[in-house]
Amino acid sequence: MSAPPTAPADPSTRSGRPKRSVPPPRHPTHAVDRAFLDLERRRPEVRWDAGGVAYLSGPPPSLADLRAYVAFRLGELPLLTSRVTGGRRPGWQPSEDFPVDRHVYEVVADGPADWDTALHSALNAPFAPGAYWGVWLIHGHEPDAYALCYRFLHACQDGSAAAMTFRAMLGDGEPSARPLPGGSGVIGVPRRFGAAAALATRFLARTFPVRGHRPDPAFAPTGERRLWRGRVPVDTLRLIGAGRGGSAHDAHLAALAGALSVWAARSGVSLPRVTAVLPVDARRADEEQTWGNRCFALPVDLPVGPTPGRPDGSPDEETPLRRLDQIMAVTRKLRGDTWRQAVQDLVRYMPDRPTAWYLRRML
Repeated sequence: MSAPPTAPADPSTRSGRPKRSVPPPRHPTHAVDRAFLDLERRRPEVRWDAGGVAYLSGPPPSLADLRAYVAFRLGELPLLTSRVTGGRRPGWQPSEDFPVDRHVYEVVADGPADWDTALHSALNAPFAPGAYWGVWLIHGHEPDAYALCYRFLHACQDGSAAAMTFRAMLGDGEPSARPLPGGSGVIGVPRRFGAAAALATRFLARTFPVRGHRPDPAFAPTGERRLWRGRVPVDTLRLIGAGRGGSAHDAHLAALAGALSVWAARSGVSLPRVTAVLPVDARRADEEQTWGNRCFALPVDLPVGPTPGRPDGSPDEETPLRRLDQIMAVTRKLRGDTWRQAVQDLVRYMPDRPTAWYLRRML
């Protein structure tokens, strides 16, 4: 990927938009936004941020130039200047005096050997007080390459909104590829209500503990977390998924299940049931695409278990494909129009309290 274009000459680190005498309109928060704001208050010890890294070619820009470029792009993304205002029904209020310098930073690696440390610093740096997102320029590991790390708090964006934001910052953006269910009219309302109720009941029931199930007494979590990173070309995941009629996401979940199976076998820790939380985008075409949460968390059981081998002790090469098929059997139903419409209806109409309770149970 090449470097982003240069912003117009303006050394200011504030937003490059002209001042207005009338404040910009307040954008209402969604029930999922309010649920994540509530989670931040209830569990401040948990990190509620996510993000991504873009690896770019060419000489890195200066920090001042990057700040000016981001400030210029904010003219097309005004909600990124928002802060939460209001009481019981808070809203996102864009700011006319937005401090870009408290949202765009720089991490310089001391040569190739220091790359992991620099990346770790960008991925774990705290946000400035009151900031909901940040951009970190990472360079110094190679003379003609750099990276941009974009991180955000989940209260202000879900993954789809963040991806659209990142693409808009780096260039002209691109349309969303998510499928949108077609309208069913008044006749289809009872069927949609039934599907949404069935979906809610099915997955809410999954949040309760199973009678008779007890954690493995030999495994006691330490409370510490260690993150391991791996880079796989997305085209490889797409090719693997498409070969079985699935997607890159299916291939990723199958690979994760395989990695957990290997870890469980090597560590001696039994994993009788492993559930991944799959975020499903329920954003409608007429809604804001780069801000707020319109996702719904669905539990998906991963096929984690002992890996059968051949009589000679060698691994069975068909096992990864069987895992992929098992994953696809679940996700194929979730991608269908009926379930997708049900998720969209739940996100649109479910009240605050059930939404917050569900997310607390799932996360």
